[in-house]
Amino acid sequence: MSILSRLFYYQPTLKLARQLLGKFLLRRTKEGLYVGKIVETEAYLGMKDLACHASKGKTERNKMMFGPPGQAYIYFIYGMHHCLNIVTGKKENPCAVLIRALEPIKLVSVETRHCLVSTKLLNGPAKLCREFKIDKKLNGWDLCLGKRLWLEDNTDAINRVSTDKIKIVQAKRIGVDYAGEWKNKPWRFYIKGNRFVSKK
Repeated sequence: MSILSRLFYYQPTLKLARQLLGKFLLRRTKEGLYVGKIVETEAYLGMKDLACHASKGKTERNKMMFGPPGQAYIYFIYGMHHCLNIVTGKKENPCAVLIRALEPIKLVSVETRHCLVSTKLLNGPAKLCREFKIDKKLNGWDLCLGKRLWLEDNTDAINRVSTDKIKIVQAKRIGVDYAGEWKNKPWRFYIKGNRFVSKK
């Protein structure tokens, strides 16, 4: 098992947003293990970035962004959806990467002996949180623990899914038209040609 280390999350946010592509998100529940390959991300660069939740300073909602890297920052939007972000960089520098889409990986759970994730759509931050049962209870979760919610590079748990070199597309972020000049920053990254990307 190759759980991503704390050192990995200390990288500059834009670099990390690219390096997360092709990595695997794992979520263990009482039903078993859910696994998806990360195929789309968005970077948010702290208090200077008007599209970032931390642009107006620390609040009860965004305080996890000011913590150490490798934490999950999960927020609730529109009164119905959760979104998963990964805190990056140094403590008190509130940067994060939003996980926008996953490619579902077929996996037979040891506990239940049936496929938990196969063809379900995970092409959107709310969809993947719903299917992976990710909510505010995991806000602040340490992704380096390897329990409940974590990330891996390549692992026997997913039968060594191919991680061949990928081509990365860089584009504008989605849903941040309120952010002035920051709405045009090309800080969304996705795997070229992957059908699970939320928007080409």
